[in-house]
Parts: sequence; structure tokens; C-alpha cells
Amino acid sequence: MSGVFFAIMVLGGTGIVAAVLLSIISKKFYVKEDSRIAEIESLLPGANCGGCGQSGCHAFAVACCEAGNLDGLDCPGGGKDAMNGIAAILGVENHGGPAKVAVVKCAGECNERVRSSYYDGAKSCAILATCGSGESYCVYGCLGCGDCVDACVFDALRIDPYSGIAVVDDSKCTGCGACMKVCPRNIIELRPYGPRGMRVWVACSNKDKGAVAMKECKRACIGCGKCSRVCSHEAITVANNLAYIDAVKCKLCRKCVDTCPTDAIHKTNFPEEKVYSNQPTGSDSAVN
Repeated sequence: MSGVFFAIMVLGGTGIVAAVLLSIISKKFYVKEDSRIAEIESLLPGANCGGCGQSGCHAFAVACCEAGNLDGLDCPGGGKDAMNGIAAILGVENHGGPAKVAVVKCAGECNERVRSSYYDGAKSCAILATCGSGESYCVYGCLGCGDCVDACVFDALRIDPYSGIAVVDDSKCTGCGACMKVCPRNIIELRPYGPRGMRVWVACSNKDKGAVAMKECKRACIGCGKCSRVCSHEAITVANNLAYIDAVKCKLCRKCVDTCPTDAIHKTNFPEEKVYSNQPTGSDSAVN
């Protein structure tokens, strides 16, 4: 019993000494954290989405305090309100850029893309992309497995069951870019939200020549250049058989949308155009 008691005393004494030493060391090397960090972190969504370029919300809060200003710092998830609140805490001005939203550069619905095969494997765009063209001949379009959906912590994406293409919910998208990073075909782009959410973009990523692209998908951009020629703001360029609209130069006139022969250019959140009837009213009718 004396041996057991002695062992217990030694272990207990060692534990007490270690605890005292750890307490002394922790006090000696204690670094007081800036109280503003906790205040800033409370304004952030806590999603740790990485859209700010930092490892998480806490790291972003630390970066804001260390920088002393918000130049080059932005939290897409928190939005303008959060950034204004952070600016107030730091006593600086918020010079953040325009809000951005994700758009999918593919419009080839299931019935418009020629199916080349059937995939029966793990539901992953990353894996399916390694198989070449996926289930269609177009090697540029949406694979529809939903890697972007899984990556979005704001529930802003879904795969449309009819088209098989990823769809973005503007009201939930924060422009964090997580979906863009996981897309193996790079068909998701962040674009300025636009006035009242109005945007125009080329919903295609096909770089094949026109005839080939049309065989692969009826909604493909064929690089004809009609949109570029009709644009009076020089906002559209055509390179590698694919048109691209510069969101900064675009004035949302939508002439390109009307002239595109394959409906590859999309518009969203524009007010519905009124349709006026040409039929005469009762007062304009001929009197017999």
C-alpha cells in the first residue's frame, strides 16, 4: 500500500507543479487581443466561406484591425451593412466595390444538348469532368452534379431538375465565390449585381467554332459577332469563338439580347415590357 500511496503522491505533486508552471507561463506570454476584433466578428455571418480571401471570419476581423483601414478588404457574406459597421468600429471610411453575384455561363438544357453517354458513378462534377465531355458532347457546359450547391453555405444554388443546370438565387447569393472555386469547368463567374439587380451576360462557355458548337448545343454562342456589332458602347468582345460582355461598359440596352441568333445572351431582373394591342378600341371603330 505504501508503494501505491507513494506513486499517487508523486503523480499528484507532478500535476500540481505542472499546473503552476503552466499558469506562470500563460501569464508571462499572454497577449491581449484587440477588443475590436470581437466587435467586428459579431458583424460577420460566421460562415467562414473564404470569400474575403482569409481563412475565416476571425482571421478577417484580425486583418481589418491590423490594417487599420478597409482598402482591399471586403466581406461578401456580410455585405454592405457589415462593412459599414466595421468601418464605424475602425473609424475609417468604407470604399468597398459594388456588390457581386454569381452567374452560370451555360444555358444548354437537357433537351438542347446532344447526349453522348450515361454516367453512373459518384455524383461529383470534379469526378465526372475527368471522364472528358461528361454526358454530352459539349466539354464546356454545366455537368449538373451539384458541387457548387454543396460548396454554397448560403443555400443560394440548386440544380434545376428540368434543365440539369445550376441556378443561382439572387436573393441569397453573397458573391463569396465558393461555387466558382469548385466548378471544374470554370463556368461560374462573379459579376456586379447591377442597378436593381439587372444584368446581361453570355450564358455560354463553348469555345468551339460555330458549326461544331451548334451540333453540341442549340443554345451555344457561335461567335458570329452580331452582338458586338450592334453594341454602341463597345462592351462586347469576341475571342476564341465566344462573346463576352464587359459589365462595366455595358449600359443594359439589351440590343445584344435581341440580336443573338441562338439566345445565348441572358438578361435578368428587367421589368416586363408592356405589350400594346393594335386592335382599334370602340371609339376608334368605324360607324355604320
